[in-house]
Amino acid sequence: MNDVMPGTLRVPANPYDYTFDVGSTALVVIDMQGDFLLPGGFGEVLGNDASRLRPAIQPSMRVLAAARELGMLVVHTREGHLADLSDCPPAKRLRGQLALGIGDPGPMGRILVRGEPGWEIVPELAPIAGEIVIDKPGKGAFFATPLDHVLLSRGISSLLVAGVTTEVCVQTTVREANDRGYECLVLADCTASYYPEFHEATLAMLASQGAIAGWVADSADLLAALAPLAPLVRRMRRAFAVGGAA
Repeated sequence: MNDVMPGTLRVPANPYDYTFDVGSTALVVIDMQGDFLLPGGFGEVLGNDASRLRPAIQPSMRVLAAARELGMLVVHTREGHLADLSDCPPAKRLRGQLALGIGDPGPMGRILVRGEPGWEIVPELAPIAGEIVIDKPGKGAFFATPLDHVLLSRGISSLLVAGVTTEVCVQTTVREANDRGYECLVLADCTASYYPEFHEATLAMLASQGAIAGWVADSADLLAALAPLAPLVRRMRRAFAVGGAA
């Protein structure tokens, strides 16, 4: 049974209202991993204050809960590399002249290596059964991944975007999506940067020139648009359960 209700919804956004059909929309949660959000992760190895990303967790949890209730497609991404680093370009690993870099042992295991503790998504936003997880070797979620096929095969044309960091993996993914024809709504309070000025500048750039790469809105406005659908979905599920039992 498809729990998603048809019909176009409207969300107040910058530069103008964002409209989407829930049935053809996916929530994409980008790189909410320990290596970026937690003390001792790669973000802090780079000299950043990881606590600046954590305010994005609670609003992202609320959006994730709403998407799950409505039966929307949910996609999580994780940036990381194979244990032998064969998918990590030398330029990426060597850049920054860091004391600890990609693949090196850190407080949460080998940095940005798949399967290590720091590579995992933080517990508050961990995927549940049936949700798609895209493991990506780069900053964009479409590069060297099956994401485009996954979305197209499910009839997805609109993306609700949360995650970190705003100016790097979020922006790269949104621009990749835009070039492929997806309509993206970036949720301002569900994204974050180690540099608040970069966060604000990126959101402004994405929505500039008439939504050149996408729209920007607060999660509260999205949730308000989605809220009327929840009772309808619950009634549909009850009716389906009764019909199936018969």
